[in-house]
Amino acid sequence: MALVKPFRALRYDVRRAGPIERLVAPPWDVITRDEGNRLAAASPYNVIRLIRPHDFEAAARRLREWTELGVLIREERPAVWRIEEEFVGPDGVRRVRHGLVARIRLEPYAAGVVLPHERIFPGQSETRLELLRATRTKLSPVLLLHEGATPPVVERAPELEVELDETTTRLWRLDDPAAIAAAVRGLRPPLVIADGHHRYDAALRFHEEEGSGETGHVMAVLVSGKDEGLTIFPTHRLVSGAVPELNGEFRVTPVEGAGEGLARLAGLSRDRPAFVLVRRREVVLAELLAESAEPLDRLDVAALDRLALDGVSFTPYVREAEEAVSSGRASAAFLVRAPTVAEVETIARAGRTMPEKSTYFFPKLTSGLLFSPFDE
Repeated sequence: MALVKPFRALRYDVRRAGPIERLVAPPWDVITRDEGNRLAAASPYNVIRLIRPHDFEAAARRLREWTELGVLIREERPAVWRIEEEFVGPDGVRRVRHGLVARIRLEPYAAGVVLPHERIFPGQSETRLELLRATRTKLSPVLLLHEGATPPVVERAPELEVELDETTTRLWRLDDPAAIAAAVRGLRPPLVIADGHHRYDAALRFHEEEGSGETGHVMAVLVSGKDEGLTIFPTHRLVSGAVPELNGEFRVTPVEGAGEGLARLAGLSRDRPAFVLVRRREVVLAELLAESAEPLDRLDVAALDRLALDGVSFTPYVREAEEAVSSGRASAAFLVRAPTVAEVETIARAGRTMPEKSTYFFPKLTSGLLFSPFDE
């Protein structure tokens, strides 16, 4: 069975559904309650009603109804899609990430074809599995890294273009067999999951339950590890419980605020973990004294994992972390450096996994552009 395959996408017909800007959403796991309400109010057909339903069977029922009404239409020819995402990151820099949307053969991690880079939360995976059982459709893609080249530019207007949260996504359909072959040439395992571990795990478990050819692939966006727009930002930790004491394992240096701490953190060697600890009355830079031989153990998040933090939540934004501490919503914030793409790939290929929420590949993939029913 082929590793990469085209698919007949199910997608919105904007003539019936309305403007695409009112129909798309971020991935379900980053949508706040208020944002979910805003998206649901934007259109009765917004994808939020499928990817984060209160009732899984209701999502399946909507999917059938929208298809019968012509709100969703099925592509006649199998295709892969070139994707381009233009965005401004949390660092204020404008970038463009390029990739390819296709079906990828599902493989258990032990096969070495698709590899995870971080641990998952079992409850989130179970939720995605329940949704797959009900809808029998892959509603959101997984982001995968590969070693090949970025797909060639398509010299025509895109079939789909939408702006969401200051990210403009463009999609070009490639349905000619020669164009498909050229686009997927050079894509080879192992593929590393960048984002969507819970989605991949749920799809794999669903396929193991069904055991059919129709469920044997997952929809994915494939991005070259060499793509200039591929960017990882850190995921900082907020702690609501007690702050552990930093014992003699760390060199602790007081700094004048998070800004100075992060500047000094960025200048440190990456041969050992370090982080900035923000509390209401003090900010310190903490460096692990011992050097680490293993790539995983050199990550900042690995040191925090050893501290066994209590009541942890996550944010990629320094300002949000500072505000949570100053307002008392968090007792402390631990600010870290992001792993590099090379570190992610090295650790995954060594069969290791980082702690949960170690990376924040930005931007998150927009949901609602293409769906992949499990019937091919």
